[in-house]
Amino acid sequence: MIFDNKSGRLLADLIEPGQKATLARGGRGGQGNQHFATATRQVPNFARAGEEGQELELRLELKLLADVGLVGYPSVGKSTLLSVTTAAKPEIAEYHFTTLVPNLGVVYNGSERSFVLADIPGLIEGASEGVGLGHEFLRHIERTRLILHVIDISGSEGRDPFEDFLTINRELAQFNESLASRPQILVLNKTDMPGADEQLVIFKEKFVAWLSEHEELTEAVENGAYRIFEVMAAIAEGTRELMLYTASILDRFPQEVFTVEELPQDVSEQQAEPFTVSIDPDGAYNVQGAWVKNLAASINMTDEESSRYFQMQLKKKGLFDKLREMGIQDDDTVRIYDFEFDYME
Repeated sequence: MIFDNKSGRLLADLIEPGQKATLARGGRGGQGNQHFATATRQVPNFARAGEEGQELELRLELKLLADVGLVGYPSVGKSTLLSVTTAAKPEIAEYHFTTLVPNLGVVYNGSERSFVLADIPGLIEGASEGVGLGHEFLRHIERTRLILHVIDISGSEGRDPFEDFLTINRELAQFNESLASRPQILVLNKTDMPGADEQLVIFKEKFVAWLSEHEELTEAVENGAYRIFEVMAAIAEGTRELMLYTASILDRFPQEVFTVEELPQDVSEQQAEPFTVSIDPDGAYNVQGAWVKNLAASINMTDEESSRYFQMQLKKKGLFDKLREMGIQDDDTVRIYDFEFDYME
């Protein structure tokens, strides 16, 4: 995604192989001195400089193109789930932030639909404000159609599983409001751990109550989202059923489309007039404009023929008429960028 860094406008969204976008147009080419040759002026001592192109300060933002994103606290089993359902080999260890970069894998379901699964680095409270690895990776979730929200149902790290669910959803919403309604499937992992049975009962009761309070999710529920799956990712128990179900409902949820704003006008369109004239504090008539700037750059002011050509072009464009209209007098200074001359009628 390519943004204008000053205005924040999205200028291009490149999601297809080979897709291209022109963001800043080059200037029109110049003409060499031979272009101005005539029978009586065979070697002119002037040329026409090319026009300046557009300049933009851009911000490039990479977002992974994955159909499904794995989110959840660190060490809840996201990388393990990716490793047992795809050929991806993420680093897995019993400490937080093992995953420092998003990992992608393809889930193959035989004759069923295949899809790309992304393991997003663990989120924590404050992720939407950049705490932990939040800001670095929350943006990758924006491209996903569906979220697999992985939760350590055993509470093995002393946290409440349902509070984990609420916290991650708050962080998604605070980062981007559209993520709050991104359809989810709840993956309750580590069901074989001590305490998991009791936590399962409590979690399901709270989840049913929570879902009843969010009527805006009704359509997503009807399309198959917000189902609970109990798995033991470490031994791949329940994971095949989870992936088959995910594939079966995936196409019910379209990928989010980001609105690309119109590109800035071409330089030649922005500069409709060949010049503008203002009066500087020292009384000099200051001439500005892309056309006159390019003209001045192409002239050899020490050559009489070149200087005559310069004056002829200024006359044709009406500069002298404009100066008279503004009240210019003999010996007044005319300033065209780095070049100055005294006006003589």
